[in-house]
Amino acid sequence: MSENNDMITSGMIPTAPDGYKSGFVGIIGRPNVGKSTLMNYLVGQKIAITSPVAQTTRNRLRGILTTPEAQIIFVDTPGIHKPHHELGQVLVKNAQVAIHAVDVILFVVDCTAEVGGGDRYIAELLTNTKNPIILGLNKADQQGEGNQFLDNSYQELAKDHGWTIAKFSAVTGEGLEALQTSLIQNLEPGPYYYPPDLVTDQPERFIMGELIREQILLLTREEVPHSVAIAIERVQEEDSITRVWATVCVERPSQKGIVIGKGGSMLQTIGTAARQQMQKLIDGKIYLELFVKVQPKWRQSRTRLAELGYRVEE
Repeated sequence: MSENNDMITSGMIPTAPDGYKSGFVGIIGRPNVGKSTLMNYLVGQKIAITSPVAQTTRNRLRGILTTPEAQIIFVDTPGIHKPHHELGQVLVKNAQVAIHAVDVILFVVDCTAEVGGGDRYIAELLTNTKNPIILGLNKADQQGEGNQFLDNSYQELAKDHGWTIAKFSAVTGEGLEALQTSLIQNLEPGPYYYPPDLVTDQPERFIMGELIREQILLLTREEVPHSVAIAIERVQEEDSITRVWATVCVERPSQKGIVIGKGGSMLQTIGTAARQQMQKLIDGKIYLELFVKVQPKWRQSRTRLAELGYRVEE
């Protein structure tokens, strides 16, 4: 298991052929519209966590799709929302920074509901960018028949701003080939930014921590919503197994009790599920040991946020 950054600097990036396209595509939208699910599907591997709980994405995570025609670097951003704490302010700021740091913007919405205030707020944020914008109508598989009025509300929004529209399902893959074609058409000729076989620029330790956090969100649901952060303390590689020690940080003793569970049952369930996901990531055996630690109000502390990897990006 090697860090992805090692691959980038080891001379494995080939020269792109004439006419090759490349660039960065920012995936933005309200919380829980399926941005991470979409990126996972497009790059063909799970690199971003997904959960029924809103606000699961915390970092600007890059997913890399390399085709014979183009290399697309997807930037999956935190859902844009009204922040309620220091962590929320950092997340929203990072999403806003991403708007101006990419070549193409894919504004993802949930087409099972009409255009809402949150969508219009993001639309206003996009009025100052000169980059191409595609309005992506996700969850087409859940829309049902006779709901043309839903699409009409988004068509009006797109028309008002001069955007193109793509309708798709990030779960079934319906419409994603057309979306990919549209994205490539909006890119300029450019080089390979990453080795063609790389699917993310994030180190494996980061992905491991996210996989643990995902299982906590899935298994505890609303009981421990977003008061949890993961610190990978140590990774030890051996010939037949990779050993990982990680700390689960929560804000209150009651949350620690929920994560551990009666007789340690919940922590064991979380660890087993996370370990299975990690083994897919590194294609090998994993030993995972989890510890739970109370860090009061860590989401309110800029210092503690920085220690856990949450910084405002420039």
